[in-house]
Amino acid sequence: MRIEKVAILNEVVARVNDSDYTFIVNYGGVTVAQIAKLRADLRALESRVLIVKNTYLAKVAKEKGWSEDVNAMLNGPTAIVTGKGEPTAVAKAIMEFVKASGGKAAVKGADYDNKIVDAAMVDALSKVPGKNELRATLLMLLKEPATRLARVLSEKAKKEGAPAEAPAEAPAAE
Repeated sequence: MRIEKVAILNEVVARVNDSDYTFIVNYGGVTVAQIAKLRADLRALESRVLIVKNTYLAKVAKEKGWSEDVNAMLNGPTAIVTGKGEPTAVAKAIMEFVKASGGKAAVKGADYDNKIVDAAMVDALSKVPGKNELRATLLMLLKEPATRLARVLSEKAKKEGAPAEAPAEAPAAE
């Protein structure tokens, strides 16, 4: 193998190894502008797109120990999306790219949580709320009982009227 090809293969291997996830996408038939928009959307999520040859990705799959299921994904124009952090937002961006392509692009699968998953699983992942959304929901759920208690106590105080003031103490007899 030529030195240039070895360098490219090493870059692909390094990207996949340093990533928390790897989405495999068929980008065939999409415009340069659509790919550029995907790159910009993913850059905001600290992820990157890399166009790869299927033979290189097959070597990466063998090195990573991915299951044989990945070999079925290695046909046609292939790009990988790699990055760190939360994959749900990245999956949403990829699914929006697929929808915007008018059926030209497609998700082939992904390496997520050290398992090869199919396109249906990536679609399901894109519909899961992100960490920030889940945190906000949890905060609202935790805050709700206290809010209800405050409303009940407030209503009770309104029904009973303002609490009577305690009578002032009489001065001590001399």
